[in-house]
Amino acid sequence: MEKTPRGTSVGVDDPYEFAGVCDHLTGEGNCRYAFDHYEHDPEFARERAEDEYECPVVDPESDWTWADCPHFRSRNRDRECVRCGLEEKRMAHDDERPLLEEHHLSYARDGETLSHEITVYLCRWCHAKVHNSWARITDDAAPDPEAIAALEERRGREYEELGFESAAERYDEDD
Repeated sequence: MEKTPRGTSVGVDDPYEFAGVCDHLTGEGNCRYAFDHYEHDPEFARERAEDEYECPVVDPESDWTWADCPHFRSRNRDRECVRCGLEEKRMAHDDERPLLEEHHLSYARDGETLSHEITVYLCRWCHAKVHNSWARITDDAAPDPEAIAALEERRGREYEELGFESAAERYDEDD
């Protein structure tokens, strides 16, 4: 199983199995990274410019995979735990710890720098289980009872905020 630099598990054998399309890919199949960040890798940008910025992975005549691209990045944007399905519930104007945490599936190996950012969201309970045990992100898991309690507590406060109280009730002259 893939490991972090500290030796804890990330919960997958191959991060690319869980990666979506590249974050730099446009709807037209072009590489936005080469266009927007030319100065970071001029040689790569020049090659892409010669091919009218076409992404080599989506080119049907190319043998490239996402792992071959030096600037591949795939961050999950679904605000739900990929392991247990717990949904995020953020409270406006509140600095509470989020229910979901971004979980990296790929790390540097043998002194290399991290080249591909591949992330998913895990609730903080599943995140701890993946890093502190043999849990996998593909496990058939239900939300932890503490996670459900935290989510319901936030929902309750949200519903309280939606309640209507007239000005007459708030500012009763008898008080």
